Amino acid sequence: MAHVAFFQKRTAQKRPKNVFRTPRAPSHSGFGSEKNTKAGPSTPSPGCEAAGTSGTSEGKTTNYFAALDSSVEVLQSRAQTLIDKINEGRTKDQTMMKNFNTNLNIKVADVSRRLETRMYTMYEQNNAQLEVRLQELTEVIERIRQLQDELKQVCDTVVTVYEDLGLQHS
Repeated sequence: MAHVAFFQKRTAQKRPKNVFRTPRAPSHSGFGSEKNTKAGPSTPSPGCEAAGTSGTSEGKTTNYFAALDSSVEVLQSRAQTLIDKINEGRTKDQTMMKNFNTNLNIKVADVSRRLETRMYTMYEQNNAQLEVRLQELTEVIERIRQLQDELKQVCDTVVTVYEDLGLQHS
């Protein structure tokens, strides 16, 4: 009866739910029953007769299985503790990755903003240089136009001089 009460007390305990769940060990309900654990002279059970043991060793057998059940429960508890630690570690890893991604996005946005600012600063500098060069080009084009006009006048004058010279000789 003591073994059954111990097992019932043990199975009545609540465990926290987790992603991983370790299976419970099967109960040994055939051992330690009230019928076999009466005080006083005992009658050997069929399993004990086959093993050549007397009924007095049943208490030792019951204690052995109780200890074995206790050992299995301890192993299950340790396994569950390890699984809980693994889950906690994974949760921490996920949190760390989320923070890393957030920080990385912030830094990339900052670098992108600074690069864009630098690019526009360079555009402004280039625009200033281009304006100076365009002004110089406009002045050169205007000077070329003036020279063309002067050259045309010179050509017209030369043509007029040749015509005058050609008429006088003929």
